[in-house]
Amino acid sequence: MATLKIRKDRTAAVLRKLAKDESNARVARRLLAIANALSGMSRAAAARSAGMDRQTLRDWVIRYNAHGVAGLTDNWQGGRPPMLTLDEQAELLAAVMAGPDPEKDGFCAYTREDLVALAEKKFGKSMHPTSMGRLLRKLGLSRQKARPSHPVQDPAAAAAFKKSPAHPANNPAHA
Repeated sequence: MATLKIRKDRTAAVLRKLAKDESNARVARRLLAIANALSGMSRAAAARSAGMDRQTLRDWVIRYNAHGVAGLTDNWQGGRPPMLTLDEQAELLAAVMAGPDPEKDGFCAYTREDLVALAEKKFGKSMHPTSMGRLLRKLGLSRQKARPSHPVQDPAAAAAFKKSPAHPANNPAHA
């Protein structure tokens, strides 16, 4: 079994100084583990001191040898692409902001399940309601909705009632 060599362009003391000045704690921990291994500590002990196992330290040493200190940063690949394209998201947002038609749709406010069905119908893409909720939050929407009102409610009559003595706020006997 061949041992893995660590590049020697920086000394262990320099790596410790870089770790001290590093703002990213994960990178600093990796620098310290490599510095410990470079200064003669066993690989297992150096890895354990940084809270990782020997194999993980080996992987970071390979990245350090290839790319230097810059290779010790996390390289997230972005994850799974979004289910809906930006155009589809914009269309969904417009549909949510317009709201459902109570006469045609049979309901007065969208639920996540309703929006999942809408996305299935419009875009042919199936989503879980939790994923739809996550997408709605990403689009800047919240779960709050306006208080429902009766479709034939008369706003003028409601305002007149609030000013009348029969309203509980205007009648001390109801308090």
